[in-house]
Amino acid sequence: MKNRIRIERAIMDITQADLAEKIGVSRQTINAMESNKYVPSTVLALKISRLFGKPVEEIFELEEED
Repeated sequence: MKNRIRIERAIMDITQADLAEKIGVSRQTINAMESNKYVPSTVLALKISRLFGKPVEEIFELEEED
């Protein structure tokens, strides 16, 4: 699964730590998601999309092998 978390963070000018605090996870979790090493739960994906004010589909995208 690909995501635009790093891009959306840059647009909002927030750090990984800022995002992590706002959605209740560790900075390492944000880093793992941005590196495509961790696929978030549905709840976490919804929290992220709500924070960025965009639909989940604009933040996360399934890849062919998913």
